[in-house]
Amino acid sequence: RGSVDAPEFSGVLRGIAEVTGRASLSSSAPPAAAPPIAIPGDVLHGVTSRWSRRQVLGVSAAVAGAVTAVAWRAGLLPHAASTAANSIAVLPFANLSGDPQQAYFSDGVAEEVRATLARQPRYRVMGETSSGKFRDRKEGAVAIARQLGVAFLLDGSVRRAGDVVRIGADLLDGATGFSRWSQSFDRRLTDIFAVQTEIATAVVAALARVAASEGDDAGQAPTLNSIGGTTNVAAYDAYLRGRALYELGQDEVSDRAALAQFDAAITSDANYASAHAARARSLNLIANLYVAIGQRAALYDAAIAAAQRAITLAPTLADAHSTLGVVLFQGRLDARAALAPLTRAVQLGAGDAAVLGRYALYAARIGNDREARRAATQSIALDPLNPLGDLSAAAVEYAARRYASAIPFVQRALQANPKLSRANGALGDALLQLGKLVAARDAYLAESLADVQLTGLAIVEWRLGNRAQARSAMTKLSAMFGDIVLYQQAQILAQWGEHAVALSKLERARVVGDSGLIYARNDPLLDPLRNDARLTRLLAGIGFA
Repeated sequence: RGSVDAPEFSGVLRGIAEVTGRASLSSSAPPAAAPPIAIPGDVLHGVTSRWSRRQVLGVSAAVAGAVTAVAWRAGLLPHAASTAANSIAVLPFANLSGDPQQAYFSDGVAEEVRATLARQPRYRVMGETSSGKFRDRKEGAVAIARQLGVAFLLDGSVRRAGDVVRIGADLLDGATGFSRWSQSFDRRLTDIFAVQTEIATAVVAALARVAASEGDDAGQAPTLNSIGGTTNVAAYDAYLRGRALYELGQDEVSDRAALAQFDAAITSDANYASAHAARARSLNLIANLYVAIGQRAALYDAAIAAAQRAITLAPTLADAHSTLGVVLFQGRLDARAALAPLTRAVQLGAGDAAVLGRYALYAARIGNDREARRAATQSIALDPLNPLGDLSAAAVEYAARRYASAIPFVQRALQANPKLSRANGALGDALLQLGKLVAARDAYLAESLADVQLTGLAIVEWRLGNRAQARSAMTKLSAMFGDIVLYQQAQILAQWGEHAVALSKLERARVVGDSGLIYARNDPLLDPLRNDARLTRLLAGIGFA
């Protein structure tokens, strides 16, 4: 169960719970110490080198509105008022079937088009969460484009009747609201796969024509291909249903129902790489949230196998590489093994906010601050209205001990979603490190997750001299969660000065596979233990420098 500063690995790996560290492997002994690892310094340089200077500036400087203001105050982005001419947002397609239960299908079609566009490195494609904020279309195209900071919007609709699908698509100029291209597609359901790529290709061609008319040498519009997809209608339908359930994030029933749909998709098409990757994410989520300590190792093994299968089937599917890296890092506590897939994911997924967000958190945890900030900046630029992106950026700043810089990101996340789990805890952590103890206590009291709240209170009350209240919080934490919160217990004990007991808790956490340990390398709450050889050995065993 992760430390109180940790947001999720962002985006598609749904839910803050996925890095709360409620993860455990087996009770086997820790592996032998591994050499420390480091991310190659040119990983993200290699990504941006494929873009033109204009496109790089579009990502790093042309983030509109409040997103730019927050990042600028934090020192991550220069202030700019322009919008990148190569930027586009795919809005959720309207469901015109007359059946609300078909919304999963229209949403899935839009997301497949968005994902296909995002694989074209010339264009900056807005993330799904930010685009999804405008599902109801209450504002006009110009206002939506301004809020998202994009030059173009792709609007659309889906009408499904029996085995016939009609898809309408309309490319809108964000500056004027006028249509630059529109087309409708009537297809049999068996042709749905081809038409999604057809729409994306037509959009890219239209954008190329616009660029050429404005004097920008866009070159030949490429033909785009789906990666990791299927041509099996039953498999595709099950995958979209599973995806809708997974994004719902409601409870264990819906999460396990999502896994069942992904399994059904694989049963219909065993070579459906995206379904295998989605299955890996579901297994990882379930392992973190819903099963006992002794059952988690098998689920992590299954998640790793599913991700590896997806990579075998679709070697260029960035999401599969990214998912594998997260499970290896968080589930196996193997920072060294996670490096290759997470690095490869960034190379393949330069336009995917979730891939960049996961990489940013990994880079922050292994101490590569430069790459962590770069990836966090790009992730926010691609999905600026997603509060989880801001929470991830706050974690990057916190890991680098820039506590004051973390606060604006947390505040923005809370402004977008006042009920966002772990956000108040992250705010409390930053305030605690700045010595603003009363404000930190207030932030912890506002936190909705009990383990985060009680951990923070046990530390801040101790610093305030309220020893009885601190011990009461620790007692409640241990009673409610037991060995699930070994890492948090170690944080508290380290802050209380009980170093030997804290180290024993960390060693026990390593044995049971507590994924809170992914934060141990640069967690300031463990600083009192930094000079102890026991902690040094533990960190080396995970692969940390």
